[in-house]
Amino acid sequence: MGSIDTGNNNELVNGSRIIDIPKIIDPEGRGNLSVIEKDVLPYEMKRVYYLYDVPSDGSRGGHAHKEQLEFLIAISGSFDVILQDGNRKDTVTLNKPNKGLLIGTSVWRELENFSSGAICVVVSSGEFDESDYIRNYDDFRNWISKDR
Repeated sequence: MGSIDTGNNNELVNGSRIIDIPKIIDPEGRGNLSVIEKDVLPYEMKRVYYLYDVPSDGSRGGHAHKEQLEFLIAISGSFDVILQDGNRKDTVTLNKPNKGLLIGTSVWRELENFSSGAICVVVSSGEFDESDYIRNYDDFRNWISKDR
């Protein structure tokens, strides 16, 4: 299992990777601005949702998508994302609002170790479609073994 810091741009399982979000630093010290537009993501945004008030011992995710891509950002605080493709497992700590994690298709993901006040924003390539979800890990392993 690899542990990847948000500063590392190495490719992770199934094309997942860290993407830098453009950061505009105000010269007058009024704070920073980051923007997701144009070619920051390799897909058109169709849905945005966010996770918050997750207990530090809680977890989210626990599923994979067959087709949908997702981009996760720690807008506030930090959390770990565990990615698996059936053979490889990577852990990514997200803790900077100008870096996000693009999760490829056919990747099992789990989110855990949420800090107090952590907020995770998810930018998806598709609208909600239950048929795109695989919610059981054994079903995921069976599905990817047929896909290879």
